Amino acid sequence: MLTVVSGIKSQLAPGLELELAAYRYEVFIQTLHWQLPVENGLERDQFDRPDTLYVIARDVRQVVCGCARLLPTTQAYLLDEVFPGLMNGAPAPHASDVWELSRFSTKATGETPAISREEARRRFCVLFAAVAEAAIGQGATRLITFTAMGVERILRSIGMHAHRVGPPQLIDGEPVLALWIELDDQTRQALHLPLTESSALSH
Repeated sequence: MLTVVSGIKSQLAPGLELELAAYRYEVFIQTLHWQLPVENGLERDQFDRPDTLYVIARDVRQVVCGCARLLPTTQAYLLDEVFPGLMNGAPAPHASDVWELSRFSTKATGETPAISREEARRRFCVLFAAVAEAAIGQGATRLITFTAMGVERILRSIGMHAHRVGPPQLIDGEPVLALWIELDDQTRQALHLPLTESSALSH
């Protein structure tokens, strides 16, 4: 059973942001070997600001087992500032209804026995639904993100409306691509979220 919370740092329970930074270190630095800033076993960067919106999943032990970060594209964000080449020549979005999704993970750490493939997929869907809800709550109609090709396959297999900005490019030797994720009725239905008001009124 997962519990998922979202909020900016000041809205999170005491110590939870610290647990999140430690989880991110374990996943992104120790497991995936990403080249990211580290300090005292904690992973944070310049985009972890007071207004950054976090979505955090915890397991039955109340241990962090999933996370995501949402940034408004009206301010500095990761894709635009660090990896603009992934936009394939298109301008990076700067709009109030577009938010960037980064640092998404549902990798379990330290669970015994290891979770099944079915449970991993269920957790992915639960966390992504919470991400979509949090973004919609901020007025977002689209997400922009960049990720491994395997995540693109998962999004499409779930039935979400995800499409490429451009072709994959190598970053640290791994193919990575930028994706649009439309927070429309197709995505909402795939994640078992309420449909848009206009769609609901037409039924």
